[in-house]
Amino acid sequence: MSAVLEVRDLAIALPAGSDRSHAVSRVSFTVTSGEIVCLVGESGSGKSVIAQGIMGLLPKGLPVTAGTILLEGENITHAPPERLRALRAARMSMVFQEPMTALNPVMTCGEQIEEVLREHAALGPAERRAKILAILREVSLPDPERIVAAYPHQLSGGQRQRIMIAMALVLEPALLIADEPTTALDVTTQAQILRLIADLQSRHGTGVLFITHDFGVVAEIAHRVAVLRLGELVELGTKQDVLTRPQHAYTRMLIGSVPSLRPRTRQADANAPVVLSTHGLGKTYRDRSWFGKRRDVRAADDVTLEIRRGQTLGIVGESGSGKSTVARCVVRLIDPTEGDIRLSGQDIARLGAAALRPLRRKVQIVFQDPYRSLNPRRTVEEAVIEGPLNYGVPRREALERARRLMELVRMDPAVLARYPHQFSGGQRQRICIARALAMEPELLIADEAVSALDVSVQAQVLELLEEIRERLSLAMLFITHDLRVAAQICDQVAVMSQGRVVEYGPAASVFGAPRHEYTRALFDAAPGRGFEFAAA
Repeated sequence: MSAVLEVRDLAIALPAGSDRSHAVSRVSFTVTSGEIVCLVGESGSGKSVIAQGIMGLLPKGLPVTAGTILLEGENITHAPPERLRALRAARMSMVFQEPMTALNPVMTCGEQIEEVLREHAALGPAERRAKILAILREVSLPDPERIVAAYPHQLSGGQRQRIMIAMALVLEPALLIADEPTTALDVTTQAQILRLIADLQSRHGTGVLFITHDFGVVAEIAHRVAVLRLGELVELGTKQDVLTRPQHAYTRMLIGSVPSLRPRTRQADANAPVVLSTHGLGKTYRDRSWFGKRRDVRAADDVTLEIRRGQTLGIVGESGSGKSTVARCVVRLIDPTEGDIRLSGQDIARLGAAALRPLRRKVQIVFQDPYRSLNPRRTVEEAVIEGPLNYGVPRREALERARRLMELVRMDPAVLARYPHQFSGGQRQRICIARALAMEPELLIADEAVSALDVSVQAQVLELLEEIRERLSLAMLFITHDLRVAAQICDQVAVMSQGRVVEYGPAASVFGAPRHEYTRALFDAAPGRGFEFAAA
């Protein structure tokens, strides 16, 4: 097959004062028509920089210093802006990770796709509308007439990503670049998007450069795999060769970090004291339209759970299943509509703010995005000691506790003087864990705490959480949509769908012999489920 994209000895410089001189150093690979090439590697490996370089979207501080980029034989390495504008969408397109930030919130979805057609195709209004409806049907969006008039915020995450794919493919470009397009999606929506990209790519003969850090996704769709480390290409080969017979130590480390769907066996004390229990927990959101019509949304319905000291309970399910609603009710960030929440035997479901305040330190939560969780204008020290100071701990004692916690989360206490932006994502998440532990809680809630991390960093944070749980004998509520992660850290698993718990039991039972059809559907959708990765 003919080469759609050829990258030859590409080098992209970093600004002066950076840790290394190049973001990308002498990288070469090709993407042929009808082929999916996956670029994999940790954050900072140069994956997205290469994609931006191909699209001509690099900032001035990241210049291409060597090498060539050929699109269907045309050298576009230093093409003028007007030529790149002509090629974008028409011959090469890109799908970004977060569609909500990539789409214009004040334009309808139809207007945004039509904008591509107006700029690049000589079509009349009726022809443009027909083409828009056709591409919406092709990406399997329901009721295209409604979607055309809808704004991005009125669609689900999976539907917004389909709009992005429709915009990228409406002119049938030769090259599609997909930059982590499924990272923020739950497992079933992710499976749908992956099938859609593979189907459209096969149907149109498009060459696809797919950027990801998820090896399950690689196993699902890749033809060939390119592994990047600190801007250098360390391995390139077929999917089968790279994933089952990796040659480079870095590739072996990455694949060894992929969590297994087989749950770990743990020795949990079945007679340990109950730290948290909920009974009949429910949360209903009441929404009134402009015309006074009320619409009730049951976000959580009759949820009954129990977590003992030293035990981890995982709640898994799709987006909108009610996982985070339950977590926020337990920590009383939102008020439950009905049911009981017992913390060490005391019902906190209807306690007022004054009565709840002394109990808040017993329950701490770690959120998905550590950068948004930390105040960028405060040092790590100020973030970690703030809670203890608010509960009357002397400053000297709070500082000593912060230093001990930095060591516990495997960071140098000297970092307490630094600011959040000076750390990687994994380091920031460790800081958030230390901040939560500074309150010496009885229950730690982790709400998608590792979903945004690289596979190797994810493995380190999961190991850290497990070590902390054992050392401090904490009860942990772990919210995730990643079944592989749940299998590695949870003793008990509750599967939620549409606000209700549809399956609940020991992790070994739920993963080994799922009883509910929804649970089985989740497992079937897990990317790379049947693929045998190389042993660690």
